[in-house]
Amino acid sequence: MPFGIDIQEDEIQSWGHEILETMLLDRTTGENIIWATDDYASRGEAYTFFQHITPELITGENKYIIQPRVAKNEVERKRRARKMAEVFTPSWVCNLMNNGVDHAWFKREPVFNVTSLKDGKHIWTPTEEKITFPDGKTWQEYVSMGVLEITCGEAPFLASRYDTVTGEAITELNRRIGWLDRKLRIVGENTDTREDWLHWAKMAFKGTLGYEWQGDSLLLARENLLMSFFDYHEDRFCEEPAIEDVKEIAEIISWNIFQMDGLKFVIPRSCHSKVIETKDLITGAVIRKEIPCEGCKKGLIHRHNGIYVNTMDWETDKIVRFDQLGDLPKIETLKYEH
Repeated sequence: MPFGIDIQEDEIQSWGHEILETMLLDRTTGENIIWATDDYASRGEAYTFFQHITPELITGENKYIIQPRVAKNEVERKRRARKMAEVFTPSWVCNLMNNGVDHAWFKREPVFNVTSLKDGKHIWTPTEEKITFPDGKTWQEYVSMGVLEITCGEAPFLASRYDTVTGEAITELNRRIGWLDRKLRIVGENTDTREDWLHWAKMAFKGTLGYEWQGDSLLLARENLLMSFFDYHEDRFCEEPAIEDVKEIAEIISWNIFQMDGLKFVIPRSCHSKVIETKDLITGAVIRKEIPCEGCKKGLIHRHNGIYVNTMDWETDKIVRFDQLGDLPKIETLKYEH
């Protein structure tokens, strides 16, 4: 099943099994992700900042509302860049950055591809030989390794189905350069049976994380990861994945690609002031005092009164607060602004 750059939510909804609903779920609140932008407010109250994104708002006659940034008009792109510093990184830069992390991990280069400059254009050529691993490290370790893309937008560092700047589709899987793409290449090179491939593909997804403020970009990031599963499954087995596996991947993605204010580790704009009312003992007048969020006022990351984001610890299958993750040093954090 070929998927274009602009994935239609109608298509996902047609699969049934509440897969679209899962892709819109906020695992922290138990409700749907919010728009977290007023870019669509002209469409009505349901499209304002704190409203939840529901299937009916983005399907049917509304199916073209959420589009990749490259498909938006120039005025809208500039407005979002001014308001939310939304500037995406071209694939060739993502590739160089991810190659740098791999160079440090493998202690050699090249690993997945060789970069060059041709006619003023940055290109990369995939390595053809099977990836080998340094002493003391295994392919299973690489696939399971936690990687986190901060302020992920449409997640170009994780799943490179297309160049988020030029809009060019990257149809050849061996030319894709995201972290999930690299992991799935490794899975393909080291598994022989469908059962093993599925197991390690799911492990790859469990180790691939990202967070984003704006709900529309977050949904696009989730969709890009989900469609990557289709791409690699069909390339390996020449058929679409079973709906049960699609549903499980969607559930993993809904935990791992989450909505968050990365400076506070809470749901966007969930911090608030509290109002305390007391009476003046002499006059009896009501005195109202506004108490701001302590974390916001003092810059204390663990003292916000907003809704702290939860994620899943897949090793223990326990829900954990993101700001209290004990194994953050194990996660390769992609600290790039894009």
